[in-house]
Amino acid sequence: MQHFRALPESAKDRLFHLRPEVLHRTSDPGLLAVALGATLYSPANRSGLAAGIRKQAGAGCLSIVICLEDAVPDDEVPAAEENLLTALAELSQDDPGELPLIFIRCRTPEQLLDVGRRAGAALGAVYGFVLPKFENETGRGRAFMVALQQLNEEAGRGGASAAQALKAMPIIEDLSTTHLESRVRVLTDNLALIEEFRELVLCVRIGATDMSSAFGLRRSRDLTIYNVKVVANIIGDVVNIFGRRQNGWVISGPVWEHFVNTERVLRTQLRSSPFEAVNEGELRQRILMDNLDGLIREIELDLANGLLGKTVIHPTHVPVVHSMCVVSHEEYLDARDIAGSAGGGVKASSYGNKMNELKPHRAWAERTLLRARAFGVARPGVNFVELLEASMR
Repeated sequence: MQHFRALPESAKDRLFHLRPEVLHRTSDPGLLAVALGATLYSPANRSGLAAGIRKQAGAGCLSIVICLEDAVPDDEVPAAEENLLTALAELSQDDPGELPLIFIRCRTPEQLLDVGRRAGAALGAVYGFVLPKFENETGRGRAFMVALQQLNEEAGRGGASAAQALKAMPIIEDLSTTHLESRVRVLTDNLALIEEFRELVLCVRIGATDMSSAFGLRRSRDLTIYNVKVVANIIGDVVNIFGRRQNGWVISGPVWEHFVNTERVLRTQLRSSPFEAVNEGELRQRILMDNLDGLIREIELDLANGLLGKTVIHPTHVPVVHSMCVVSHEEYLDARDIAGSAGGGVKASSYGNKMNELKPHRAWAERTLLRARAFGVARPGVNFVELLEASMR
């Protein structure tokens, strides 16, 4: 697996100062958590599921979630499970290196164990499970983690084979983690739980749709989740508790759910100059028509607020997320200079346009260098427009 692998060699040479690393299912989980990028959701009852996963892998998607929870009507769950198991049996015959990291989103700990057992040897195609509405007030969170631990042991992916263990991605979205009066207590308990099962947890995800639903809200294509103040406050609390430097958890950005052109109320904030500078005015118009300008704005705010990667529901979102995650040449030089210096102090950036404080900026520098390994570093003067144009061609 490698981000931007499908680009021609000439394009990679033109765009990248440092190319993304080649990744494997056995790569360091900390790096894989950063490299998830756009995690594409697919309902488990979708026809041609295996073929669809192969297609998206070829198009550059490195992580996919097959959903048995909210994306599947209650009365279709048994058929969706069978469809999922058929797809896994088919995918298990493929070269694992040609597949994305596949996760299954189950409704309950009991379903996780049942589906995992029924998959048998085909479970080898799966990298992990997404744990929805994760909380431990009722013991649900612990039950999920114990079920996953048990499945790993039964599948021979525990003990000496723990490096191959199925991983968990808990989703913070339950009402107890949303409502103000219980939020900090429950989030703190959740942190203690995932620290207890640290070796099984890949990263933490945010379920902004469920959070918004708790207040009867839904953002429009003109707004980002950060304009929905009550949800933005929850995201801030999640980052405060899970994103502190000593915890080291990667937190993913919430889903962007718009993909069909709708009437615009507000003027777009997508500036034309970055597109005109590389003669890509038509690309800007395509982005506006496909509702991708809002996604771009939200990704910028995700990164600014400590979130990395994003849940997406349409293939057109994938290259946008990945292009926005590439580290700029300026960012890379700043991060390298900060991380490579000892003893603190202050120095001007290599680009001569900002101050780098070596102690306060070190955590940012370390995170940026990890992102550079996953997504690469752009050449001087190359911006996300050129990366996006090459990816969407």
